[in-house]
Amino acid sequence: MLRIPSLRAGLPVFKALASETRLSIMELLLQEGPKSITALCERTGLTAGSLTPHIRILQDSGLIDVTMREGKHGILKICTAVESSLLISTPVVSVTENMYETEIGVGQYTNYEVRPTCGICTPEHIIGKVDVPACFADAERMDAHILWFSSGYVDYMLPCFLKEGQQPLELQISMEISSEAPGVQENWPSDIYFRMNGVNLGYWTSPGDFGRIRGIYNPSWWFPNWNQHGLFKLLSINGQGTFMDGGRISDATIYDINIRPGRAIAFRIEVPENSQHVGGATLFGKGFGNYPQDIRMRMHYAPIEEEKA
Repeated sequence: MLRIPSLRAGLPVFKALASETRLSIMELLLQEGPKSITALCERTGLTAGSLTPHIRILQDSGLIDVTMREGKHGILKICTAVESSLLISTPVVSVTENMYETEIGVGQYTNYEVRPTCGICTPEHIIGKVDVPACFADAERMDAHILWFSSGYVDYMLPCFLKEGQQPLELQISMEISSEAPGVQENWPSDIYFRMNGVNLGYWTSPGDFGRIRGIYNPSWWFPNWNQHGLFKLLSINGQGTFMDGGRISDATIYDINIRPGRAIAFRIEVPENSQHVGGATLFGKGFGNYPQDIRMRMHYAPIEEEKA
C-alpha cells in the first residue's frame, strides 16, 4: 500500500494519474503484471518516444518501478506497478492547547559533519563554493533553503514548549528530502537515518536524486542538472513506535527519547558511511523543491488537566 500523509504530499501522484494514457498504463501493469516498454508500446499504440515521458512521470511519483532485464534481443526495460492500493490520510487538526507547531530552516543546524558532494544555498545564491564542507560553517547558512551532502549528518535543536505536567503523546516532523548523487541519478538509493536525543529512530531509503522535472519553487537561476525536488515525508514518534508515512521503521517510542519541558530536543539527519546504501541526502526548504515549507515540527501532548484526572 502506498501511503500518502496529506493531500499536498500526494500532489505528484495526483498529477501522474491525471492522464488517460498513464491511467491505461497503470491498469495494464496492475491487471497483467510487469511489462516491457516494447509490450506497453504494443498495447497502448504509442511509440517508444511518446511513451517514455509518461513512464518517467509514473516512476517519479513512486507508482511504478523500472528495472533492466536481459532479453533475447538485448536489454529490456521492465515496468512494474509498485503498489496495488493507495491510502490518503487527510487528518483534521485543530490548533488547541493540546498541540503546538513550529518550523526550523534547513540551514539552522547546530552541528554538522558532511562530505562532498555537498553544498548549501539561499534562494539567491550558493553560499561559498560547492563541495567545500567548511562553507557549512558560514553565518549566512541561517538563510539557506537547501543543502546536500554525500555522507555525514546535520544536527538541529527543536524547541520544547511543554510545561511541567504536560506529557508528550506524538511528535511529527515533516520535510522534503531526497538522495544526493553527483549530477542527477533517478535511481540512487540512500539509507537516511534519524536520531532524536541520541536515540536511533530508524531509517528510510530514498529511491533517488530527482532531477528530470524542475521543482515548483526553485529559483530561476537554479541549474537544470542539479537536484530539483525531493519527496514529502512524515516522521512520527508516538507511544507505539516510530513511523514514516504510517509505516513502522523502528520500535523507538516517544517515551524512549526523554522529552522534558524547557529542554530542546536534539534531532539528527544522517547518512552513515557504513550503511548499505550510501547515497547522500538533500534537504529542501521553502525556496526550493515542490513544497513551501522547511522542517516542520508538530507536538501533540496531554494537558495538565488530563494528567490530574
